Amino acid sequence: MARTKPSNQLSQGEIDRFLVAAEALHKSIVGPLLAYHSEHYRALRSVHEPLLKSIESITGQKAPFIRWNLTGPAQLRDKQSG
Repeated sequence: MARTKPSNQLSQGEIDRFLVAAEALHKSIVGPLLAYHSEHYRALRSVHEPLLKSIESITGQKAPFIRWNLTGPAQLRDKQSG
């Protein structure tokens, strides 16, 4: 059944789907090894910041797929190798 009145917020299922898509986008942004001075690096960086802000705005928390430290996001270590 279609919604008759627009909702003010996403359902938990919609939030979960959003986080899956956001994680995939995050990985595509941070995955390529690019020179810091390149145009592509700067363009991806300008997309990444609003993505992280929207995750925090929607969920009320920082991105759960990024381990945060005092200097910013850090890579998650594989449990077997670390």
